Amino acid sequence: MRTDRSLRPSGTGLAVVGVLSLLAVAAFLALGTWQVQRRAWKHDLIARVDARIHAAPVLAPRQSDWPSIDAGTDAYRRVYATGTFANDRETLVQAVTELGGGYWVMTPLVGADGTTIIVNRGFVPADKRDPASRELCRTMGETRVTGLLRISEPGGGFLRHNDPAADRWYSRDVAAIAASRGLGQTAPYFIDADAKPNPGGYPVGGLTVVAFSDNHLVYALTWYALAIMAAAGGAYVIRDGMRRRGA
Repeated sequence: MRTDRSLRPSGTGLAVVGVLSLLAVAAFLALGTWQVQRRAWKHDLIARVDARIHAAPVLAPRQSDWPSIDAGTDAYRRVYATGTFANDRETLVQAVTELGGGYWVMTPLVGADGTTIIVNRGFVPADKRDPASRELCRTMGETRVTGLLRISEPGGGFLRHNDPAADRWYSRDVAAIAASRGLGQTAPYFIDADAKPNPGGYPVGGLTVVAFSDNHLVYALTWYALAIMAAAGGAYVIRDGMRRRGA
């Protein structure tokens, strides 16, 4: 039985299939390689952050250094600062931790030079929201705080925006908190206090979660698999087309 020539694939059609297959393979290979590079970058970032966390604490950046604060080089650096807590201006930010739901206690630490660093003193459950329920923790006089430097979290949480007027906070937005509490010159970062016990047991510090998603290998393998499939599919179509052209 002879094959109708009108049903045979043209040379131009097969060439188009070949070009499209090559383009798809090249794109998938590029995406896979990009994910491999991202994985290397992520592992380097994790190593650098881990080194900062376990390093000896250094003096927290002073006002002259504030403009150069950068998340890539400063986030999670272990620092210390000295000053006096302005306990009457603390801010409670909603939090979910390994201890359950409750609040972060964000308290301004006023230094001898008059500048302020907001300190996340730690977590309190809902029944400790009222400062009167944790009077013992309201440290008075000059004190030294050690912890991790954290970058401000502007805006709010997922689908929930900070509402300073109603005093509802879902993220640790340093600039907004400083404006709401009428603070003076305030650092553009905050400090997550370490696990040193506070009088009375609250707030509970040292609950910083340092975690980075690392799915790049899975993504890379997926893109490379798609490249193989695109190559195999293109080769099959071209081979079958050439066979039918010769029929």
